[in-house]
Amino acid sequence: MSALPVLIFDFDGTVSLGPGPVRAYATAVAELGGGGSALTADIDRRLQRDAGRSLDGYEIVREVALAHGVGEQQLSRGYLASRELLATPAAPVEVPSGLETFLRGARAERILLTNAPRTRIDAALAALGLAGAFDRVITDAGKPAGLVALLEELDATGERRRVLSIGDVWRNDLAPAHDRGHTTALVGGLLPVDATPDFAAETVTDLLPDFRRWLSDPAPAAVSDN
Repeated sequence: MSALPVLIFDFDGTVSLGPGPVRAYATAVAELGGGGSALTADIDRRLQRDAGRSLDGYEIVREVALAHGVGEQQLSRGYLASRELLATPAAPVEVPSGLETFLRGARAERILLTNAPRTRIDAALAALGLAGAFDRVITDAGKPAGLVALLEELDATGERRRVLSIGDVWRNDLAPAHDRGHTTALVGGLLPVDATPDFAAETVTDLLPDFRRWLSDPAPAAVSDN
């Protein structure tokens, strides 16, 4: 009997949606960095203009904060402080429609792989209705290297596993899988010029029909842009 196919999901921006966590990060950075209302206003303007278009929300906060003189230590402290609020009213999260049903019914090994710390990940998954929906939850992954390590681990079983890697950042979530001949699905509006995903759409919900076809058909995936 052949091994189950593998679904590798990113967390922030893929499984967990909504501006809440990024807004919490921005607030914490502004408080710790001493930028006050000027920094907060600049971050808000950039998030409204560019989030989901040209930069990841966390990168926008970081870029603006650095321009205001906020140091790396304050950025790190702000990020960790914001993660303590994950899936609370101060940093609410939303689940892509249909994802819970898909995951619980998928005949596959389901892995959540995230660079985020373990802080409140379990609470967030519960809030999203996804408690127990993943076979493995790997945090502090250090992607892209962490994805490479996971793929090498899967290959070490001696049997070629079918892998579908899903995320919103090409370099971190998808490129290592693509380089090894696996299937990739890019979520959101950030499409670098060198990105060549097999599937691409605004949200995971839009891609669920592609995922179901991929699971049911062992043939290589055709490129789909929803």
